[in-house]
Amino acid sequence: MPAVSTHPIPVSRRRFTALLAGAAVLGAPSLRAQSGNRLVLGQSAAFSGPAAQLGIQFHAGAKLYFDQLNGKGGLGGTSIEIRQLDDGYEPDRCAENTRKLLADDVFALFGYIGTPTSVAALPLATKAETIFFAPFTGAMGLRNPFNRIAFHMRASYNDETALIVRQLTNLGLNKIAVFHQNDAYGKAGLDGVTLALAARSLKPVATATVERNTVDVAKAVDIINAAKPDAVVQISAYASCAAYIRAARKAGFGGTFYNVSFVGTQALADTLGPDGAGVAISQVVPTPYSASRPITREFLAAITEGGNKVQPNFSSMEGFMAAKLMAEGARRASGRLTRDTLIAGLESIRGWSMGGFNVSFSPNNHVASSYAELSMITADGKIRS
Repeated sequence: MPAVSTHPIPVSRRRFTALLAGAAVLGAPSLRAQSGNRLVLGQSAAFSGPAAQLGIQFHAGAKLYFDQLNGKGGLGGTSIEIRQLDDGYEPDRCAENTRKLLADDVFALFGYIGTPTSVAALPLATKAETIFFAPFTGAMGLRNPFNRIAFHMRASYNDETALIVRQLTNLGLNKIAVFHQNDAYGKAGLDGVTLALAARSLKPVATATVERNTVDVAKAVDIINAAKPDAVVQISAYASCAAYIRAARKAGFGGTFYNVSFVGTQALADTLGPDGAGVAISQVVPTPYSASRPITREFLAAITEGGNKVQPNFSSMEGFMAAKLMAEGARRASGRLTRDTLIAGLESIRGWSMGGFNVSFSPNNHVASSYAELSMITADGKIRS
Protein backbone atom coordinates (compact mmCIF):
# COMPACT_ATOMS: atom_id res chain seq x y z
CA MET A 1 0.00 0.00 0.00
CA PRO A 2 1.51 3.39 -0.95
CA ALA A 3 2.51 5.77 1.81
CA VAL A 4 0.14 8.62 2.56
CA SER A 5 1.65 12.11 2.78
CA THR A 6 1.01 13.98 6.02
CA HIS A 7 1.99 17.37 4.57
CA PRO A 8 -0.71 20.02 4.02
CA ILE A 9 -2.22 19.89 0.53
CA PRO A 10 -3.18 23.20 -1.12
CA VAL A 11 -6.85 23.02 -2.07
CA SER A 12 -8.24 25.27 -4.80
CA ARG A 13 -11.95 25.83 -5.38
CA ARG A 14 -12.32 23.20 -8.11
CA ARG A 15 -10.03 20.70 -6.41
CA PHE A 16 -11.79 21.31 -3.10
CA THR A 17 -15.19 20.61 -4.64
CA ALA A 18 -13.91 17.59 -6.55
CA LEU A 19 -12.31 16.06 -3.46
CA LEU A 20 -15.49 16.59 -1.51
CA ALA A 21 -17.52 14.91 -4.24
CA GLY A 22 -15.09 12.00 -4.26
CA ALA A 23 -15.28 11.68 -0.51
CA ALA A 24 -19.07 11.54 -0.69
CA VAL A 25 -18.98 8.82 -3.34
CA LEU A 26 -16.52 6.73 -1.34
CA GLY A 27 -18.44 7.23 1.88
CA ALA A 28 -15.38 8.87 3.43
CA PRO A 29 -15.57 11.78 5.90
CA SER A 30 -16.13 15.22 4.38
CA LEU A 31 -12.97 17.12 3.52
CA ARG A 32 -14.11 19.79 5.98
CA ALA A 33 -13.58 17.23 8.74
CA GLN A 34 -10.11 16.24 7.56
CA SER A 35 -6.91 17.91 8.72
CA GLY A 36 -4.03 19.06 6.58
CA ASN A 37 -6.12 20.89 3.97
CA ARG A 38 -6.41 24.59 3.25
CA LEU A 39 -8.88 26.83 1.52
CA VAL A 40 -7.18 29.62 -0.40
CA LEU A 41 -8.63 33.11 -0.86
CA GLY A 42 -7.10 35.55 -3.34
CA GLN A 43 -6.47 39.22 -2.57
CA SER A 44 -5.11 41.89 -4.88
CA ALA A 45 -4.43 45.10 -2.98
CA ALA A 46 -2.03 47.98 -2.53
CA PHE A 47 0.93 46.69 -0.54
CA SER A 48 3.32 49.30 -1.92
CA GLY A 49 3.06 52.93 -3.01
CA PRO A 50 1.21 55.88 -1.46
CA ALA A 51 -1.88 53.82 -0.61
CA ALA A 52 0.05 50.84 0.80
CA GLN A 53 -1.19 51.15 4.39
CA LEU A 54 -4.75 50.45 3.26
CA GLY A 55 -3.84 47.03 1.90
CA ILE A 56 -1.28 46.24 4.60
CA GLN A 57 -3.63 47.01 7.48
CA PHE A 58 -6.75 45.34 6.03
CA HIS A 59 -4.75 42.21 5.22
CA ALA A 60 -3.18 42.15 8.68
CA GLY A 61 -6.57 42.25 10.38
CA ALA A 62 -8.03 39.51 8.15
CA LYS A 63 -4.98 37.30 8.57
CA LEU A 64 -5.18 37.77 12.33
CA TYR A 65 -8.70 36.37 12.37
CA PHE A 66 -7.98 33.48 10.01
CA ASP A 67 -4.75 32.54 11.79
CA GLN A 68 -6.57 32.31 15.12
CA LEU A 69 -9.43 30.38 13.51
CA ASN A 70 -6.90 28.00 11.99
CA GLY A 71 -5.22 27.58 15.37
CA LYS A 72 -8.54 26.33 16.74
CA GLY A 73 -9.00 23.76 13.97
CA GLY A 74 -10.18 25.99 11.14
CA LEU A 75 -13.44 25.15 9.41
CA GLY A 76 -13.98 21.51 10.25
CA GLY A 77 -10.25 20.88 9.99
CA THR A 78 -9.72 23.01 6.88
CA SER A 79 -7.56 26.08 7.36
CA ILE A 80 -8.06 29.35 5.49
CA GLU A 81 -5.23 31.38 4.02
CA ILE A 82 -5.02 34.52 1.89
CA ARG A 83 -2.81 34.60 -1.19
CA GLN A 84 -1.89 38.26 -1.60
CA LEU A 85 -0.67 40.08 -4.70
CA ASP A 86 0.42 43.72 -4.82
CA ASP A 87 -1.36 45.96 -7.34
CA GLY A 88 -0.09 49.30 -6.01
CA TYR A 89 -3.69 50.59 -6.23
CA GLU A 90 -3.53 50.52 -10.04
CA PRO A 91 -6.43 48.97 -12.01
CA ASP A 92 -4.31 47.37 -14.76
CA ARG A 93 -2.10 45.61 -12.25
CA CYS A 94 -5.16 44.53 -10.29
CA ALA A 95 -6.74 43.01 -13.40
CA GLU A 96 -3.53 41.12 -14.14
CA ASN A 97 -3.35 39.88 -10.54
CA THR A 98 -6.98 38.81 -10.67
CA ARG A 99 -6.40 36.76 -13.81
CA LYS A 100 -3.49 35.04 -12.06
CA LEU A 101 -5.54 34.28 -8.97
CA LEU A 102 -8.44 32.94 -11.03
CA ALA A 103 -6.04 30.84 -13.09
CA ASP A 104 -4.72 29.44 -9.79
CA ASP A 105 -8.35 28.60 -8.98
CA VAL A 106 -8.63 30.33 -5.61
CA PHE A 107 -11.85 29.56 -3.76
CA ALA A 108 -12.93 33.21 -3.61
CA LEU A 109 -11.59 36.74 -4.09
CA PHE A 110 -11.40 38.61 -0.81
CA GLY A 111 -10.67 42.09 0.50
CA TYR A 112 -9.78 43.96 -2.68
CA ILE A 113 -8.74 47.52 -1.87
CA GLY A 114 -10.30 50.44 -3.75
CA THR A 115 -12.93 51.35 -6.29
CA PRO A 116 -10.92 51.56 -9.55
CA THR A 117 -9.21 48.25 -8.80
CA SER A 118 -12.45 46.53 -7.83
CA VAL A 119 -14.14 47.90 -10.95
CA ALA A 120 -11.40 46.21 -12.99
CA ALA A 121 -11.66 42.92 -11.07
CA LEU A 122 -15.38 42.35 -10.59
CA PRO A 123 -16.19 41.56 -14.26
CA LEU A 124 -13.39 38.96 -14.25
CA ALA A 125 -14.74 37.40 -11.06
CA THR A 126 -18.26 37.43 -12.46
CA LYS A 127 -17.19 35.68 -15.65
CA ALA A 128 -15.33 33.06 -13.61
CA GLU A 129 -18.28 32.71 -11.20
CA THR A 130 -15.93 33.25 -8.28
CA ILE A 131 -17.20 35.02 -5.15
CA PHE A 132 -15.98 38.60 -4.71
CA PHE A 133 -16.16 39.25 -0.98
CA ALA A 134 -15.83 42.40 1.16
CA PRO A 135 -14.05 44.83 -1.16
CA PHE A 136 -12.74 47.90 0.69
CA THR A 137 -14.93 50.36 -1.24
CA GLY A 138 -18.37 51.88 -0.93
CA ALA A 139 -18.94 52.67 -4.61
CA MET A 140 -22.55 52.24 -5.72
CA GLY A 141 -21.42 51.08 -9.16
CA LEU A 142 -20.12 47.87 -7.57
CA ARG A 143 -23.46 47.26 -5.82
CA ASN A 144 -25.96 48.24 -8.50
CA PRO A 145 -27.04 46.33 -10.46
CA PHE A 146 -27.20 43.40 -8.07
CA ASN A 147 -24.51 40.77 -8.65
CA ARG A 148 -25.00 37.32 -7.12
CA ILE A 149 -21.28 36.71 -6.57
CA ALA A 150 -20.48 40.10 -4.98
CA PHE A 151 -20.86 40.57 -1.21
CA HIS A 152 -20.23 43.88 0.58
CA MET A 153 -19.79 44.21 4.32
CA ARG A 154 -19.40 47.99 4.55
CA ALA A 155 -21.80 50.87 4.04
CA SER A 156 -21.78 52.76 0.73
CA TYR A 157 -20.12 56.08 -0.03
CA ASN A 158 -23.65 57.44 -0.40
CA ASP A 159 -24.25 56.49 3.25
CA GLU A 160 -20.99 58.12 4.33
CA THR A 161 -21.38 61.32 2.35
CA ALA A 162 -25.03 61.69 3.45
CA LEU A 163 -23.80 61.57 7.05
CA ILE A 164 -21.09 64.17 6.35
CA VAL A 165 -23.44 66.55 4.54
CA ARG A 166 -26.06 66.19 7.27
CA GLN A 167 -23.47 67.02 9.92
CA LEU A 168 -22.17 70.05 8.04
CA THR A 169 -25.56 71.52 7.17
CA ASN A 170 -26.83 70.95 10.71
CA LEU A 171 -23.92 73.15 11.78
CA GLY A 172 -25.00 75.79 9.25
CA LEU A 173 -22.05 75.06 6.94
CA ASN A 174 -23.68 75.04 3.50
CA LYS A 175 -20.78 76.11 1.28
CA ILE A 176 -19.25 72.70 0.67
CA ALA A 177 -16.51 71.92 -1.84
CA VAL A 178 -15.24 68.50 -2.97
CA PHE A 179 -11.61 67.52 -3.51
CA HIS A 180 -11.59 64.14 -5.19
CA GLN A 181 -9.45 61.57 -6.91
CA ASN A 182 -9.77 61.66 -10.69
CA ASP A 183 -11.09 58.13 -11.12
CA ALA A 184 -14.05 55.88 -10.31
CA TYR A 185 -13.52 56.26 -6.57
CA GLY A 186 -13.45 60.03 -6.70
CA LYS A 187 -16.52 60.15 -8.93
CA ALA A 188 -18.41 57.81 -6.59
CA GLY A 189 -17.71 60.08 -3.64
CA LEU A 190 -18.50 63.24 -5.60
CA ASP A 191 -21.81 61.70 -6.72
CA GLY A 192 -22.65 60.92 -3.10
CA VAL A 193 -21.94 64.47 -1.91
CA THR A 194 -23.85 65.96 -4.85
CA LEU A 195 -26.85 63.74 -4.16
CA ALA A 196 -26.89 64.62 -0.46
CA LEU A 197 -26.58 68.34 -1.20
CA ALA A 198 -29.30 68.21 -3.87
CA ALA A 199 -31.71 66.83 -1.27
CA ARG A 200 -31.18 70.16 0.52
CA SER A 201 -31.40 72.26 -2.66
CA LEU A 202 -27.63 72.82 -2.55
CA LYS A 203 -24.70 71.91 -4.78
CA PRO A 204 -20.92 71.88 -4.37
CA VAL A 205 -19.49 75.40 -4.48
CA ALA A 206 -16.35 74.02 -6.16
CA THR A 207 -14.79 70.71 -7.18
CA ALA A 208 -11.19 69.86 -8.01
CA THR A 209 -9.22 66.69 -8.61
CA VAL A 210 -5.95 64.91 -7.92
CA GLU A 211 -4.57 62.02 -9.94
CA ARG A 212 -4.48 58.64 -8.24
CA ASN A 213 -1.19 57.84 -6.45
CA THR A 214 0.06 61.45 -6.71
CA VAL A 215 0.22 64.44 -4.35
CA ASP A 216 0.09 67.17 -6.99
CA VAL A 217 -2.60 69.25 -5.28
CA ALA A 218 -1.57 72.87 -6.02
CA LYS A 219 -4.15 73.45 -8.77
CA ALA A 220 -6.93 71.89 -6.70
CA VAL A 221 -6.08 74.18 -3.76
CA ASP A 222 -6.25 77.26 -5.99
CA ILE A 223 -9.62 76.27 -7.45
CA ILE A 224 -11.30 75.39 -4.15
CA ASN A 225 -9.83 78.19 -2.03
CA ALA A 226 -11.10 80.70 -4.58
CA ALA A 227 -14.67 79.58 -3.83
CA LYS A 228 -14.17 80.24 -0.09
CA PRO A 229 -16.03 77.13 1.12
CA ASP A 230 -16.95 76.45 4.73
CA ALA A 231 -15.74 72.87 4.41
CA VAL A 232 -14.00 70.55 1.98
CA VAL A 233 -15.08 66.93 1.60
CA GLN A 234 -12.12 64.82 0.49
CA ILE A 235 -12.47 61.68 -1.60
CA SER A 236 -8.95 60.33 -2.00
CA ALA A 237 -6.30 58.29 -0.16
CA TYR A 238 -4.29 59.48 2.82
CA ALA A 239 -1.16 60.78 1.07
CA SER A 240 -2.97 63.15 -1.30
CA CYS A 241 -5.51 64.20 1.35
CA ALA A 242 -2.72 65.07 3.78
CA ALA A 243 -0.91 67.02 1.07
CA TYR A 244 -4.10 68.92 0.25
CA ILE A 245 -4.86 69.80 3.87
CA ARG A 246 -1.37 71.20 4.43
CA ALA A 247 -1.35 73.15 1.16
CA ALA A 248 -4.86 74.53 1.60
CA ARG A 249 -4.13 75.78 5.09
CA LYS A 250 -0.84 77.28 3.98
CA ALA A 251 -2.77 79.13 1.27
CA GLY A 252 -5.14 80.60 3.84
CA PHE A 253 -8.06 78.17 4.07
CA GLY A 254 -9.55 78.24 7.56
CA GLY A 255 -12.48 75.86 7.15
CA THR A 256 -12.90 72.21 8.06
CA PHE A 257 -11.98 68.98 6.28
CA TYR A 258 -14.11 65.82 6.08
CA ASN A 259 -13.01 62.48 4.63
CA VAL A 260 -14.71 59.19 3.86
CA SER A 261 -13.45 55.98 5.46
CA PHE A 262 -11.34 54.83 2.50
CA VAL A 263 -8.81 57.57 3.24
CA GLY A 264 -7.19 55.35 5.88
CA THR A 265 -7.81 57.10 9.17
CA GLN A 266 -4.72 56.07 11.12
CA ALA A 267 -2.48 56.53 8.10
CA LEU A 268 -3.91 60.02 7.58
CA ALA A 269 -3.37 60.91 11.24
CA ASP A 270 0.18 59.53 11.15
CA THR A 271 0.99 61.43 7.93
CA LEU A 272 -0.43 64.73 9.17
CA GLY A 273 0.95 64.64 12.70
CA PRO A 274 0.02 67.88 14.53
CA ASP A 275 -1.62 69.18 11.32
CA GLY A 276 -4.36 66.58 11.68
CA ALA A 277 -6.16 68.27 14.56
CA GLY A 278 -9.85 68.76 13.76
CA VAL A 279 -9.91 66.67 10.56
CA ALA A 280 -13.07 64.50 10.47
CA ILE A 281 -13.52 61.06 8.91
CA SER A 282 -16.66 58.99 8.44
CA GLN A 283 -16.32 55.36 9.54
CA VAL A 284 -18.13 52.19 8.53
CA VAL A 285 -16.99 49.90 11.36
CA PRO A 286 -16.97 50.55 15.11
CA THR A 287 -14.01 52.26 16.69
CA PRO A 288 -11.06 49.97 17.49
CA TYR A 289 -9.81 52.45 20.10
CA SER A 290 -12.56 51.93 22.68
CA ALA A 291 -13.63 48.50 23.93
CA SER A 292 -17.28 49.50 24.22
CA ARG A 293 -18.51 46.77 21.85
CA PRO A 294 -17.89 43.02 22.03
CA ILE A 295 -16.45 42.98 18.48
CA THR A 296 -13.82 45.55 19.49
CA ARG A 297 -12.95 43.57 22.62
CA GLU A 298 -12.61 40.42 20.51
CA PHE A 299 -10.38 42.24 18.03
CA LEU A 300 -8.12 43.71 20.71
CA ALA A 301 -7.92 40.39 22.55
CA ALA A 302 -6.92 38.68 19.29
CA ILE A 303 -4.13 41.22 18.82
CA THR A 304 -2.85 40.54 22.34
CA GLU A 305 -3.11 36.78 21.85
CA GLY A 306 -1.27 37.10 18.54
CA GLY A 307 1.67 38.89 20.14
CA ASN A 308 0.61 42.50 19.42
CA LYS A 309 1.94 42.35 15.85
CA VAL A 310 -1.15 44.00 14.36
CA GLN A 311 -1.80 47.72 14.73
CA PRO A 312 -5.38 48.35 15.95
CA ASN A 313 -6.97 50.81 13.53
CA PHE A 314 -10.12 51.09 11.44
CA SER A 315 -8.56 49.39 8.39
CA SER A 316 -7.21 46.36 10.28
CA MET A 317 -10.47 46.04 12.20
CA GLU A 318 -12.45 46.03 8.95
CA GLY A 319 -10.23 43.23 7.65
CA PHE A 320 -10.76 41.26 10.88
CA MET A 321 -14.53 41.70 10.67
CA ALA A 322 -14.64 40.79 6.97
CA ALA A 323 -12.80 37.54 7.73
CA LYS A 324 -15.18 36.79 10.59
CA LEU A 325 -18.21 37.43 8.37
CA MET A 326 -16.93 35.12 5.64
CA ALA A 327 -16.21 32.40 8.19
CA GLU A 328 -19.75 32.73 9.56
CA GLY A 329 -21.15 32.23 6.05
CA ALA A 330 -18.98 29.15 5.60
CA ARG A 331 -20.18 27.73 8.92
CA ARG A 332 -23.76 28.13 7.77
CA ALA A 333 -23.14 26.41 4.43
CA SER A 334 -25.21 23.27 4.19
CA GLY A 335 -23.33 20.08 3.39
CA ARG A 336 -20.25 20.38 1.22
CA LEU A 337 -18.61 23.79 1.10
CA THR A 338 -18.86 24.93 -2.49
CA ARG A 339 -19.37 28.32 -4.10
CA ASP A 340 -23.13 27.82 -4.15
CA THR A 341 -23.40 26.57 -0.56
CA LEU A 342 -21.22 29.46 0.66
CA ILE A 343 -23.50 31.94 -1.13
CA ALA A 344 -26.51 30.28 0.51
CA GLY A 345 -24.77 30.34 3.88
CA LEU A 346 -24.00 34.04 3.57
CA GLU A 347 -27.54 34.81 2.41
CA SER A 348 -28.87 33.09 5.55
CA ILE A 349 -27.21 35.75 7.74
CA ARG A 350 -30.19 37.90 8.77
CA GLY A 351 -29.94 40.44 11.56
CA TRP A 352 -26.84 38.79 13.01
CA SER A 353 -25.06 40.74 15.72
CA MET A 354 -21.35 40.42 15.03
CA GLY A 355 -20.31 41.50 18.50
CA GLY A 356 -22.71 44.42 18.53
CA PHE A 357 -22.33 45.24 14.82
CA ASN A 358 -25.49 44.16 13.02
CA VAL A 359 -25.19 42.58 9.57
CA SER A 360 -27.72 41.10 7.17
CA PHE A 361 -27.65 39.50 3.75
CA SER A 362 -30.46 37.96 1.71
CA PRO A 363 -30.92 36.46 -1.76
CA ASN A 364 -31.78 39.96 -3.01
CA ASN A 365 -29.40 42.03 -0.90
CA HIS A 366 -25.65 41.51 -0.64
CA VAL A 367 -24.84 44.67 1.33
CA ALA A 368 -24.49 43.71 4.98
CA SER A 369 -24.48 47.13 6.65
CA SER A 370 -25.34 50.79 6.23
CA TYR A 371 -23.60 51.75 9.48
CA ALA A 372 -21.72 55.06 9.41
CA GLU A 373 -20.45 57.36 12.13
CA LEU A 374 -18.05 60.28 12.38
CA SER A 375 -14.65 60.39 14.05
CA MET A 376 -12.11 63.18 14.44
CA ILE A 377 -8.36 63.47 14.76
CA THR A 378 -7.48 65.21 18.02
CA ALA A 379 -4.63 67.61 18.71
CA ASP A 380 -2.54 64.78 20.15
CA GLY A 381 -3.01 62.66 17.02
CA LYS A 382 -5.57 60.27 18.48
CA ILE A 383 -8.87 59.29 16.87
CA ARG A 384 -12.04 60.16 18.75
CA SER A 385 -15.48 58.90 17.72
